[in-house]
Amino acid sequence: MSASKTYLLVVNPISGDLDKAEMIELAQDAAKARNIGLHVLETDGENDERKVREWYQENEPERVLVAGGDGTIKMVAAALENTDVIFGILPAGSANGLSVDLELPDSLEENLQIAFDGEPQALDMVCINNIKSLHLSDLGLNASLVKNYEQSSIRGKLGYALQTITTLKDDDVPFEVRVEANGEVIETEARMVVVANSQKYGTGVVINPLGKLDDGKFEVVILKTFDLILFGKIVSGNMPMDTGE
Repeated sequence: MSASKTYLLVVNPISGDLDKAEMIELAQDAAKARNIGLHVLETDGENDERKVREWYQENEPERVLVAGGDGTIKMVAAALENTDVIFGILPAGSANGLSVDLELPDSLEENLQIAFDGEPQALDMVCINNIKSLHLSDLGLNASLVKNYEQSSIRGKLGYALQTITTLKDDDVPFEVRVEANGEVIETEARMVVVANSQKYGTGVVINPLGKLDDGKFEVVILKTFDLILFGKIVSGNMPMDTGE
């Protein structure tokens, strides 16, 4: 019996520390059980966005599943931004920030069910200097912090806290920021600037309490200082708003 539908599964084989072979096998089993044809496209860092776009245009799958982290999801979304297709996310990155904000479960089996059968939810996409962002994009301290965190063996908020100490010690260099938005101009010294479409980093740390993925808005979060006291407020869910911090 021929497949009733076609889905595309885009897999980043080097993201996170999950066994992608097992993930692909379970996805293929889920597709077979639903009489869905599943094509697997593995990324290799060479023109991945173009390859995804071309395969979609040639085959027009009903859904596109993505097994990878935030970078892989963003790449696929950018490739297909002008199409009307449903995405399914199989979290398989180092931190999976977007999946945390979407409150996806930890179980691969549950995520497969959502990816194959779940009702779609609209998401906004932000364009920054012609680069797309679905989740959070930042300047300053966090770039070094994320690099240190990914090289660490300790995950979660504890790992984030430990690498914050290292980053503050080695990379706490302020820079000047000018933001023009909503008829206002803000000029200030900052340690970090976040263009935020959502609330949380993948570690669970809330950086933008006002964030909603589908409200047609994004927030610009400016951290003028970044020390252990402020970090403690953020981790505990008490992100200061308009306090000069």
